Amino acid sequence: MSIEIKSGTLSDFFASAKETAREIDKGKKFTKKNIIWVDPEDLILLLKPERTNLVRYLRKEKKVVFSELMQVLNRSHASLNNDLKILSKYDLIRISTENKHGIHKVIESSFGNEKIEFRVEI
Repeated sequence: MSIEIKSGTLSDFFASAKETAREIDKGKKFTKKNIIWVDPEDLILLLKPERTNLVRYLRKEKKVVFSELMQVLNRSHASLNNDLKILSKYDLIRISTENKHGIHKVIESSFGNEKIEFRVEI
């Protein structure tokens, strides 16, 4: 299974949901879809090299502390926070805190080893 990221508006999302509902009503077998609808302007932000490197790293490590992530990716606090903000907006990552020898921000992949597929319609 893969995660599909589509650019579109709220009405595009609802049109897709209605189509799925019609299929269910007709008795067709429903297969789970992992689709994330993204604002078209944000899609370009998701494709920045720094963010794709971050996604690749999280795919390998699964769960990492913020300070370690800053060091490994050689990123500043502010730039990494910006990346995490956009990725968490679309549930591609989860951010939590752990209280072990101080409070640490922990970043965890929401997609595991799933393939992430981007689709854009203009």
